[in-house]
Amino acid sequence: MSSSPTSSSSTETSTQFLGMHDVRCRIDVIVGHGSITVRDCLKLQRDSIIRLREAAGDDLLVYVQGVPAASGEIVVDDETTSVKITEILPPAGAEAER
Repeated sequence: MSSSPTSSSSTETSTQFLGMHDVRCRIDVIVGHGSITVRDCLKLQRDSIIRLREAAGDDLLVYVQGVPAASGEIVVDDETTSVKITEILPPAGAEAER
């Protein structure tokens, strides 16, 4: 399988993967990262607050099957929380290929 882009239309690509359309992919949305001491970890309880390195309003990272795929922002619609994709990330190693 070639890793170079092809001139296939999105319809051709869609039919090429037709057998995989119903395969489920794990999606992880990372809100942020931080660290605390074991002492503070042992003190965690309901309503505890853990500070993250990311600022409020920063885009969230979206991973598909453990691979960074996109970034996005939280969207609350009625009683559902979702992620609106704001950017599709280039495939891993894409910068090295240039």
